[in-house]
Amino acid sequence: MNILHLTPYYAPAWAYGGVPRAVEGLARALQRRGHGVTVLTSDALAAGRRHPGPADDLCDGVRVLRVANALPWLRDRFNLSTTLPMGTLARDLLPAMDVVHCHELRTLENLLVTPRAQAAGLPLLLSPHGTLSHDTGRGRFKALWDRAAGPGLAQRFSHVIALTEAEVADLRALWSGDTPTSVIPNGIDPEEFADLGDGASFRETWQTGAGPLCLFMGRLHQRKGLQALVEAFRMTQRPDARLVIAGPDEGMRARLEPLQDGRLLFTGLLTGQERLDALAAAALLALPARGEGLPMAALEAMGAGLPLILAPGCNLPQAVTRGAALEVLPQPAPLAQALERLLADPSLRAEMGRQGRVLVNEYFTWEHIAQRCESVYRSLLSG
Repeated sequence: MNILHLTPYYAPAWAYGGVPRAVEGLARALQRRGHGVTVLTSDALAAGRRHPGPADDLCDGVRVLRVANALPWLRDRFNLSTTLPMGTLARDLLPAMDVVHCHELRTLENLLVTPRAQAAGLPLLLSPHGTLSHDTGRGRFKALWDRAAGPGLAQRFSHVIALTEAEVADLRALWSGDTPTSVIPNGIDPEEFADLGDGASFRETWQTGAGPLCLFMGRLHQRKGLQALVEAFRMTQRPDARLVIAGPDEGMRARLEPLQDGRLLFTGLLTGQERLDALAAAALLALPARGEGLPMAALEAMGAGLPLILAPGCNLPQAVTRGAALEVLPQPAPLAQALERLLADPSLRAEMGRQGRVLVNEYFTWEHIAQRCESVYRSLLSG
């Protein structure tokens, strides 16, 4: 099959969270399975930064077409694309495609490309990536979008791939009608996390000392539960421990800095080997977020053999059932209890980490995810 992925940002635009990682992982896995894969995206890289590479590139066997944002400040301030030439570019691409897979719902890219794909008779799939609910940020913008563009856009999709059953419920609350759905999670490539070493490089770079490191990975956004996590960490009785907060700031750092007690470490966004080194050095990963789709950081941490502390909004009940995660409310007291429990028991951390690796290898590999997406594509083409 020839598959077109439509996304507002793509690797290496890691500053935009898990979506670029998820789209890249799926695209590469589909290419390895013998499909022709094209990604149509913008030149967004991070706030104030545009991708410097060619507009038409080949990355790990995946063709990547990047369209410049005409008004980059709209992307930087409001997370809105202005990729106006994309519709014309799509017109030339679509005759060679079998399937169009759109990532995120409320994007200019969807408004420009989906009418042309529908007119060409191509199956259109949507992966919302946890962005449907108005409670996960930009609520006023989402409400306005849904009134103005939602009904027309919704009827164009042949199928929705949700990350979790909770996302299916969000979809049903948002759209009338009965658009077919599948629940297919995100994944990782386990071999990337198989042999990370002992984390000495990270400790040396950031001068962390020899004590245990509690890791948070993600955007520093209000809904990520960082205020509660920092307050919880300050309650722990482990003066040798550090809380490593790794991710791009989206307004929370200024609120967290007054809570600094000498044990908080802000690294900013970590990518590539730095990210792997942080996972290697950490004793655990804590993600007390609300309204997540399915956090890539949690899957990566399980791949690295780390135990997890998760809020219910992370939508990973499998990890809790398997014994790879402690699920607690995103409030200081229960978070502090979970941190104390894991920091005090290395053998429990090791066993939870082992269970997480088994779970990831069974259910959350990109090879497995790509196979399931491929089955959905084929069913639409044959139906």
